[in-house]
Amino acid sequence: MTKRLVLCLLLALPFSLRAAPVSAPRVIDADLAKPRGEMNRMYDFCVGAGRANEGLRADWQRQLRRARTECGFRYIRFHGLFCDDMGVYQEDKQGRPIYNWQYVDELFDFLESIGMKPFVELGFMPGALASGKETIFWYKANVTPPKDYAKWEAFIAAFTRHCTERYGAAEVRSWYFEVWNEPNLDGFWMGNPAKKSFEEWAPGARAEYYKLYAATARAVKSVDAAYRVGGPATAGEGWIDETLAFCADQKVPLDFVSTHSYATMSGYLDENGSAGTVFSPDRNAITAGVQRVRAQVDRSPFAKDELHYTEWSSSYTPFDPIHDSYHSAAFILDKIRHIGSAATSMSYWTFTDIFEEAGPRTTPFHGGFGMLNYQDLAKPSYFAYQFLHRLGDTELACADPDAFVCRDTAGAVQALFWDFTITHPGPSIINQEFYARDQPAKPKGAAELHLAGLKPGAYHLLATKVGYRANDVQSAWRDLGSPAQLTRAQVATLRQASSGDPVLDEKIEIGADGRFSRHFEMRENDVWLVELRPL
Repeated sequence: MTKRLVLCLLLALPFSLRAAPVSAPRVIDADLAKPRGEMNRMYDFCVGAGRANEGLRADWQRQLRRARTECGFRYIRFHGLFCDDMGVYQEDKQGRPIYNWQYVDELFDFLESIGMKPFVELGFMPGALASGKETIFWYKANVTPPKDYAKWEAFIAAFTRHCTERYGAAEVRSWYFEVWNEPNLDGFWMGNPAKKSFEEWAPGARAEYYKLYAATARAVKSVDAAYRVGGPATAGEGWIDETLAFCADQKVPLDFVSTHSYATMSGYLDENGSAGTVFSPDRNAITAGVQRVRAQVDRSPFAKDELHYTEWSSSYTPFDPIHDSYHSAAFILDKIRHIGSAATSMSYWTFTDIFEEAGPRTTPFHGGFGMLNYQDLAKPSYFAYQFLHRLGDTELACADPDAFVCRDTAGAVQALFWDFTITHPGPSIINQEFYARDQPAKPKGAAELHLAGLKPGAYHLLATKVGYRANDVQSAWRDLGSPAQLTRAQVATLRQASSGDPVLDEKIEIGADGRFSRHFEMRENDVWLVELRPL
């Protein structure tokens, strides 16, 4: 057959049967002899949880112990430390305060026992100290100002003294005391109960919050001036400039700035999941906001303050299936990689589905915030943090914007790389519908991993993957028919589907040139962790 005839036959083929153009593979290059610097571990500084009383449960403690070991979280933040279910405050018939720290001690002692510290959210209002009856959530957290600021200040000082006596001033100096939670939302702060609209409510509520903040900061600092107090712990990065200006003008201590952000197009505070959320189409969602707030702080008299995002996630409601989806792992890694040092910490909300703002949930996968579900099953989000924790302490220079390559003191190297593709079509469909459906991932071509500077010899190669139907417990649950209650056999099946077992587990030899090359097929939102450990 002549070359001309072959060419004619090829041209005659339907276009759909011809070979597609081959795009150049993605190349991830790193050299162990070219470090970028110490790995920034702001991502495991803190993690969130629902409320303090849940922390007294055996299942909550079991899951936190695991998350501490496998993900390395150092601090934990939760609501409701002063709610009535923690029994911290009552008054006798003469109106004299009765303080009770027994439940707080039990919780904080547990944290200490597993090597974690509290990022102390000072709230909500004990019923006997509250000025009103307004509450939020199933567990009825009181959101009103204190009826007597002198009593509130004495209560905070007594709590701080107790922590100092029990754990020592040196330890408590390493804690953070954050004043309230999201006071810029009227559901969380009834600082202006006479409001007629949100616009009328906000100025008075902000002024009342600053009164609370100043009293709280005085109380904490009265025990030890070195203790760290901060805020405003706002939703949607609100009240930043106003808080910086207030603290500067009034000479009120502000040792750190805290706020929250979620990657949704609009809305706040939807504990029942009734509003419907839409994942932001902006690839810079969250990232750009963190950088903007960092710049606001840097322009202020508090330029040296730490910036803590004490809540962040893909969605602000615990009824959003994106939290269960394989899409979450790449989303988390993209934000961590591109935020970098702009934030001191990014506290993921939350480590567990044991979270009862709307009461106990009735299904094992309901879109809960957690990285672990009720049955201790790991979601893709959990593996994002587990993989980050397995990275060595020295980050290597690497031009790929969606990768970390690290080495450790034992001579091992770890490459964590991912594809972050926003597949949500936008406002035409809410998350509660889109991410509840099966969403197969499209191919994205190969990623070529090239490593240099390895010592010659034998290595253990491990490659672990998260993505569509790879450590994807949500899809595995759908395959079972999305049962509302799980049998033991079903739990075992789902545990195997989210085991975190490596895809590759080989012994390899690195030659005298000290080089390693391997290609890895990528699909939308795939995540790979590749580890080479010297034998």
